[in-house]
Amino acid sequence: MTIINEKFTVHTKGNTDIIDITENVKNLVYRHSLTNAMVNVYAAGSTVSITNIEFEPGLLVDLPEALDRIAPVNKDYHHDEMWHDGNGYAHVRASIVGNSTTVPLLEGAMQLGHWQQIVLIDFDNKARTRTVNVQIYY
Repeated sequence: MTIINEKFTVHTKGNTDIIDITENVKNLVYRHSLTNAMVNVYAAGSTVSITNIEFEPGLLVDLPEALDRIAPVNKDYHHDEMWHDGNGYAHVRASIVGNSTTVPLLEGAMQLGHWQQIVLIDFDNKARTRTVNVQIYY
C-alpha cells in the first residue's frame, strides 16, 4: 500500500464556523491521477471537526442550533473550571462530531453524494488557522 500525504490550511472565525473544503480536498486528490483509493481527511485539534453535510443555508443554521441544544455555549463546563478558557462547549461538540471523514475514490472520482460536501467546523471561541491533513491510500 502506498500513502500520499497532503495538507492545506483554513482560516476560520471560530464559534461554529462551517467551511466547505470539498474543492480543496478534490484538488489535492485529483492532481495525483489515481483510479482507486481511500481518501482520509483529518483536522488536528480538540475543538475542530471534519464531517460531511449538504452545505446549504438551512443546514448552516440547523446544525449549529442542534449542537447548541446538545452542548450550549452558556453552560458551565468542568473544562472551563480547569483551564478558564471558556471553550468547554467547543471540546464537547468536536468530540461528538469527530475530526475526520473517509471518502472512497472509485474509477478516478471521489464518491461523494450529489448534495454531500466535506466541511470543517471550528467550534473554538476565537478565530483560528487550522491545518487539514489529507491522506490518500492506494
